[in-house]
Amino acid sequence: MPNLRILPIAATLSLALSLAAALPAAAQPAQDAALPAWDGLTPAQRDALVAPVRQRWNDHPEKRAHMLSHAERWQEMDPGQRERARRGAHRWQQMDPEKREAMRALYSRMKALPEAEREALRTQWKAMTREERRAWVEANPAPPERLRER
Repeated sequence: MPNLRILPIAATLSLALSLAAALPAAAQPAQDAALPAWDGLTPAQRDALVAPVRQRWNDHPEKRAHMLSHAERWQEMDPGQRERARRGAHRWQQMDPEKREAMRALYSRMKALPEAEREALRTQWKAMTREERRAWVEANPAPPERLRER
């Protein structure tokens, strides 16, 4: 199960990486496909990469500590962990709201369980039908967003 604490920063970083790939391609001929190191970017390219994070930082002062902890966690990850985080963020973005709520409920329940019980719940969840899962989520709702661990 992906670490849900890193999803917002992973999504932001994925956007930044996408922009990094697009900017040099638009600014240079097609034969120059290699992307420069950070120091090789123009000030405009750097600003384009940082702008989404700057905007979120300025718009949400109450989330700054959370954003900073995500960025620090991202720096500690190895490339494999970063790729899993990117895939998890993408999967999360593609989920419908009902499934997201089910995943929130399942995650909040699982993180409180010892490993053996967690594995039993995981096995049980995989065997459930859609209706059974819906009933389980109703019986075990995720905590309200303001109470979720950040």
